[in-house]
Amino acid sequence: MADIHFDLISPERILFSGDVRAVMLPGTAGDMTVMQGHEPMVATLNPGIVVVTDVQGHGHRAFIRGGYAEITGSSVTVLAERTLPPEELTRERLDEEIVRLETMREAMRDDKARREADFALSRLQQVKATLSF
Repeated sequence: MADIHFDLISPERILFSGDVRAVMLPGTAGDMTVMQGHEPMVATLNPGIVVVTDVQGHGHRAFIRGGYAEITGSSVTVLAERTLPPEELTRERLDEEIVRLETMREAMRDDKARREADFALSRLQQVKATLSF
């Protein structure tokens, strides 16, 4: 199986940089899996879990608070608003993210932006439920 280069970057840190077999992303148009040869594109990302299958076939995950992914046929670069590796992903951290997003949503006047925030909040609640918090 062919590998693809993956970078997961946030303002605080580079969480991952290396070759992987596949990357699953929480896209705003729907979750997507990217592998070698994927059609080039730029995608916006929802809050959610990024799942990476490394070259040994092991799965790894990280939380992102949204951002953008640049996909080429041989690489994926995620520029995330915020990232949390699994060891930092706690109930308290998710609750902080939910409160932060709720506060931002309340300040929004644009209906479309509020709907997008509502969807992002529902994604965070799904992440929380999925991780059994």
